[in-house]
Amino acid sequence: MEAVNKEKTIKRNKTVNLTRGNVWKVLFLYSMPLLGSALVQQLYSLVDLVVVGNFAKEGALAVDAIGNATVVINVLLAFALGANGGCSVTVAKHFGADDNKKVRETVNTSFVAFAVLCAALMVLGFGFGRLSLIGLDVHGVYFEDCLVYLYIYVGSLPFVFLYNLACGICSALGDSKTPFIFLVVSSVLNVGLDLLFVWALRMDVAGAAWATFISQAFSCVLTVFVLLKKLRAFKTEEKPKIFDKPILKDLIITSVPVILQQSFVSVGNFFVNRCINGLDSTGDATTGFTTAFKLICMAIMSVISMTNGLANFASQNKAAGEYARIRKGFIAVLCYALVTSLIFLIVFVSCPEFLTRLFVQKDKLTDEAMACSVQFLTIVSCFLPVACLKIAADSTVRGCGGNVGFTVSTLTDLILRVALVYILTSAGWGFAGVCWAWAIGWSISMFIALVFYIRIKCLRGVGIFGNAKRSSNT
Repeated sequence: MEAVNKEKTIKRNKTVNLTRGNVWKVLFLYSMPLLGSALVQQLYSLVDLVVVGNFAKEGALAVDAIGNATVVINVLLAFALGANGGCSVTVAKHFGADDNKKVRETVNTSFVAFAVLCAALMVLGFGFGRLSLIGLDVHGVYFEDCLVYLYIYVGSLPFVFLYNLACGICSALGDSKTPFIFLVVSSVLNVGLDLLFVWALRMDVAGAAWATFISQAFSCVLTVFVLLKKLRAFKTEEKPKIFDKPILKDLIITSVPVILQQSFVSVGNFFVNRCINGLDSTGDATTGFTTAFKLICMAIMSVISMTNGLANFASQNKAAGEYARIRKGFIAVLCYALVTSLIFLIVFVSCPEFLTRLFVQKDKLTDEAMACSVQFLTIVSCFLPVACLKIAADSTVRGCGGNVGFTVSTLTDLILRVALVYILTSAGWGFAGVCWAWAIGWSISMFIALVFYIRIKCLRGVGIFGNAKRSSNT
């Protein structure tokens, strides 16, 4: 009877039990909306750069302002992404174990805990925003524009947190389509508002920030509304707690590695941007890096979104004892991610100049800025498949509870890239040193991630392609 009720709940709420069905088909249908969401989400910032770069008074300087503000914003955003990752894995675990009460209590505790965290981050953002840009060595000519963009984004953090939490929970329950649909709608709104504020009303950088603010608020409200409706169908005999300390501890354990990963990367990018800002006084290197890095981020975030689905898949199947499915899931998602990364690689290498000109009009773009953008796109994109293998291994380890391995792999990647940027640029490599720092860092950290993947306890005895019988967890 409980199994029948479970199936009715799943169908009624459009949730998906990832412990059943053909692994390749289930993960394809589950991962594609996550991939679409990542692409659309990246379009938020890309559209800002395209519109501002082409329609603002000083296109290249405006792009630099948004690029430098985003470096600081990403440090704050790391906590929202950590809330998403940690909450989704914990909810997926209880959902896979058919524990509706724990699912509801995890959601309740997440909203309370991350609301407090969001408030603290807003205080830090408003209090130390100016100092952070000074520390980033932002050029004075566009400092104020950069600060305005940062402050408006900090004001939108409650919507960012709520949206990421709601998306993470929906994904953990197997519904990756609903957040994607709402995100597409809000992205169309974002494009329209960008054109209205920046092109028609001439609000420049501030207009781009307000367009993003309003669009994020819109997608947040819709996603949270649908989530709350879904949760009502998860009936429990006892009333779920509003706040549960053991669940908070579990959330911290699963969220902190993701927060550390994102914040390490963001802090690393902070120092990288500072180094690039110091390469020349004109800002050409910064403009070139900002445009190319946005495109590389689109590719990487697309892969990460697909492998976040793998983390939820692994968490549900580990809770259900379906260990062979985890190995099959790793192979399936890795193949999907590799195909995605190869498509990006071909596009980036084939037309880097065309892609760069989408962001800044030709008459506002110097030859030096173009050269930096093309160089970064050409070199770094060739190592996207390497990054895919690392990210897929990391996500499987995280989904199986290997938070230490996940953190070590991520920290190694960060330290290597930041250190190599300073070492190679100081050794006379110039901007090329920045490009090769990414390539070398990804390559070394990939091998470390694979070592932790091979050592996952519950997968010992399971064949490489998950073709062995169900193994035991020790």
